Amino acid sequence: MPFPRRRKASANPIPPDSEHDEKKEKQVEKENDKVKRKRIEERKIKKYSCLDSCCWFVGCTCSSWWMMLLLYNAMPASFPQYVTEAITGPLPDPPGVKLRKEGLTVKHPVVFVPGIVTGGLELWEGRQCTEGLFRKRLWGGTFGELYKRPLCWVEHMSLDNETGLDRPGIRVRPVSGLVAADYFAPGYFVWAVLIANLARIGYEEKNMYMAAYDWRISFQNTEVRDQTLSRIKSNIELMVATNGGEKVVVIPHSMGVLYFLHFMKWVEAPAPMGGGGGSDWCAKHIKAVMNIGGPFLGVPKSVAGLFSIEARDIAVARAFTPGFLDKDVFGLQTLQHIMRMTRTWDSTMSMIPKGGDTIWGGHDWSPEGYFNCSAKRQKNNATYSASQNGKKGAGLMKNVNYGRLISFGKDIAELHSSKLERLDFRGALKGKNRINTSNCDVWTEYHEMGVEGIKAVADYKTYTASSILDLLKFVAPKMMKRGDAHFSHGIADNLDDPKYKHYKYWSNPLETTLPNAPDMEIYSMYGVGIPTERAYVYKLTPASECYIPFQIDTSADGGNEDSCLKGGVYSVNGDETVPVLSAGFMCAKGWRGKTRFNPSGIRTYNREYDHAPPANLLEGRGTQSGAHVDILGNFALIEDIIRVAAGDTGEELGGDRVYSDIFKWSERINLKL
Repeated sequence: MPFPRRRKASANPIPPDSEHDEKKEKQVEKENDKVKRKRIEERKIKKYSCLDSCCWFVGCTCSSWWMMLLLYNAMPASFPQYVTEAITGPLPDPPGVKLRKEGLTVKHPVVFVPGIVTGGLELWEGRQCTEGLFRKRLWGGTFGELYKRPLCWVEHMSLDNETGLDRPGIRVRPVSGLVAADYFAPGYFVWAVLIANLARIGYEEKNMYMAAYDWRISFQNTEVRDQTLSRIKSNIELMVATNGGEKVVVIPHSMGVLYFLHFMKWVEAPAPMGGGGGSDWCAKHIKAVMNIGGPFLGVPKSVAGLFSIEARDIAVARAFTPGFLDKDVFGLQTLQHIMRMTRTWDSTMSMIPKGGDTIWGGHDWSPEGYFNCSAKRQKNNATYSASQNGKKGAGLMKNVNYGRLISFGKDIAELHSSKLERLDFRGALKGKNRINTSNCDVWTEYHEMGVEGIKAVADYKTYTASSILDLLKFVAPKMMKRGDAHFSHGIADNLDDPKYKHYKYWSNPLETTLPNAPDMEIYSMYGVGIPTERAYVYKLTPASECYIPFQIDTSADGGNEDSCLKGGVYSVNGDETVPVLSAGFMCAKGWRGKTRFNPSGIRTYNREYDHAPPANLLEGRGTQSGAHVDILGNFALIEDIIRVAAGDTGEELGGDRVYSDIFKWSERINLKL
């Protein structure tokens, strides 16, 4: 504090006015001191503001990240392996190394057929917002453009809603070569591990081919627009010719399984609809088709995606952050944009469940019947297999109505069909009491349905695989109109009917026949032991502007750890995406022996891989994973593929290897063979 000034003594007394001035001066000084102190305090507060703290946090995080990255790049390449071995013990040799020691070498050329979303897409022509992105990846890679300009990205990833092909002024095309699908994003492998192991026994790019295609468009349109099917045919013929006449081993994954089914019919069919290769083309050029995670009969997950742009993970996220994804994220109606974009991708309609109630079950039955979803029980095949016999027992849950793919309310999902009161939505008046869309960033077809149309969908209560098609036609007529021209989801009564020569039936194994190639082999290779989405409990969301009216009811729960109903989703055995029933039925029964779907008696094998999660973080995504994409790094699966590529047959592999009850479930399906 300032000291009061001392004045010299004066002989003359201080006048009263001077004394008053001195007091006033002292008071002014005190007030000035207060102002100074206040300014100092304000500076201190400003110095430690929230913004500064955030900047410090971001700076420290980035510095730490760069330091760890520097250390990672500076450490010896073998260091992570040393650490892992110190924790878990010696690691087994990769399959390629192991089989090379056994003397296996290159024999049959290999063709990879990637699935939906795993193949990279790059820009060849775009609007002004894509300046500088020529031949840069819009799908796959770093996804940097998604974060920089999301609306521009959505616009260029969408297709024309009338034709299912390019929008005017936009050309997005598949990346070519092995790099098209070796990694989906940096550090996230797809085919890379399998390619590396094949290389260890001598394979290289001259005898490996990635049959990349634009997975957004319908299978026949890949030929119309890009001549992709012709390119696959030519490349396979070239590989056979330049490898001593050895037939190819084809390895499709996920939707690529359906795409290659389409190809095998296309290549036989006469031009102009087909490739003109003749009925013996497959017999001359293909040794084996090793399908990985094949959704032969579709996946229920696709229904939820098309209906409400949801799956289990998105439904959980919406439950934790109500309205965050639905209404406004950084100025965007996120789910509405994604729904509008994905509904222009015709390929997604190939994944709708096929075979109707005959395959997937009705209101009161399903092939899986009784199933215990306890993770502990799924570790032991003998235990959970015994629980499928339908007998009451300890720990056994009640029968699950898996046939009801969509139910509006948990009580409806469990109610016997004789007690259901349903109103048919198909005759409902659409457009009455339309939703106000004046403030919406994006239009969806739900906005045109009106309140009455939306209510009619919920009043129908439950939907099985047969009525799902009518539901999608009601809520997404433009999408389904295109879909009906390119895909079919039924069961053929008479395969000799000339209508089944049309390409719309070629990717449905229940409406077409396998090639006339008795020496060819077909494998169905898929993971088991992971709860996989099979049916859903829905609810109506409160009416508002710019909303998706249907939502998975995450509050619906079975009430015990063995229940298959968790978070509004009924689960069954599978690989997290494809249920065992879809992946395994055709090779277990539909094509087994000589059937009307397999007239030449091509040998079929079911090879299941029991899921085992990684033991620790250093193991990455695991070498024993049965998950839908991670299975491509499964050592047992890679070993099976290399052995067949090197010349082994299915019998030499050991025939079927099954952990699930696929054969028992298949027998419950009453299908004319």
